Amino acid sequence: MVCGVLERVPFTGGELTAGITAAKVKQNEQARGDDPEVIALGHRVKRSLEVHSVMRSLVRPVRWSSLLFSRYGPGHQYGLHADNATMYDPTGWPLRTDFSFTVFLSDPETYEGGALLIRALDGDREFRPKAGSVIIYPTGVLHRVTPITAGVRLACVGWVQSLVRRQDQREVLFDLERLRVAAGEADSLVLDKTLGNLLRMWAED
Repeated sequence: MVCGVLERVPFTGGELTAGITAAKVKQNEQARGDDPEVIALGHRVKRSLEVHSVMRSLVRPVRWSSLLFSRYGPGHQYGLHADNATMYDPTGWPLRTDFSFTVFLSDPETYEGGALLIRALDGDREFRPKAGSVIIYPTGVLHRVTPITAGVRLACVGWVQSLVRRQDQREVLFDLERLRVAAGEADSLVLDKTLGNLLRMWAED
């Protein structure tokens, strides 16, 4: 359904939505954000992500950017870059970008190249998962999309501001959530209380 919509909506140069530095290394196309079908598609993808267990327990989104739908053909790539630290939600309100995400919309058998490469402390990691998969990563990391040599790669990208600003605090909450799932009834109640108290201490609106 998603790819069917993207086959008929208008696309523009992807550099129009990149920052000053990133625009110099961005070579792709993006669906026009003012197209009604693209807006509706963004809402549909966002609703699906909102119920994802990792999105709810680790990311804890409080504000979302507009979602962008990108298309990469042969010769397209997105060079090494870091995403902007601040963006805007669909109403024009600024948000702090704590997490970036990529939703892969094309099966990897339909294109060559086009891996999402994320530069981590222990080396580069490449991702070419099946259609429908989501890769979520801290916005500040360097990353790129490797050159496409054949086929077409479709993806949806976006950014979120977390309810909890600090990464170490988000990890503590995520670990406690996992413990609560595995705990017995008595321990689960204590963990529920602890999670609530920590959220009141750390949450930002």
